[in-house]
Amino acid sequence: MSLTSVKDFFSQNAPDIDVIELQQSTATVALAAEGHGVEPAQIAKTLALRVGDDVILIVTRGDARLDNKKYKARFGTKARMLGFDEVEAETGHPVGGVCPFGLAKPHSIYCDLSLKAYDIVVPAAGATNAAVHISPARIAELTGAEWIDVSEA
Repeated sequence: MSLTSVKDFFSQNAPDIDVIELQQSTATVALAAEGHGVEPAQIAKTLALRVGDDVILIVTRGDARLDNKKYKARFGTKARMLGFDEVEAETGHPVGGVCPFGLAKPHSIYCDLSLKAYDIVVPAAGATNAAVHISPARIAELTGAEWIDVSEA
C-alpha cells in the first residue's frame, strides 16, 4: 500500500516525476547510493521524530546527522526518534522506505538546509527498493515543508 500511496501522490501532484523501483534493496543510505549511482550525501533520508504529542518528519542529506543543539534550539526539546514499530503506523511507509510523500497521516515536514548542496537528491518512495530523483526545492514545494538547519555533515 505504501508504494501505491506514493505513486498516487506523484500521479496527482507531479506526474512528471517517476518512481524508480530497483530489484535490490535501497533501505540504507549506502545501498541507495550504490543502486542509484549517486554519492551517499545525495540520498535524502527522512527521519521520523516525536515532538511532544506530534510526529514530525525531517528530510536531510544521507551523510548528515542531527545536531542536537540546533535541534533543541529549533524544537525546544531533545530529538526523539520514533520506535521501529511506530514508523509505519505514523507514515504508512516501512523503515527503509520512509519519505514525505503519500503519508498515511498528515505530519509537519521539514527539509534540512543540507539538501541544498545538490541539484538532485534521491529520497525513498514508500518501499525499501523505490525512490525518486527530485530537486530539494521540489520536495519542499510538493510537501509544504519548512526549511530548517538542524544537521551537521
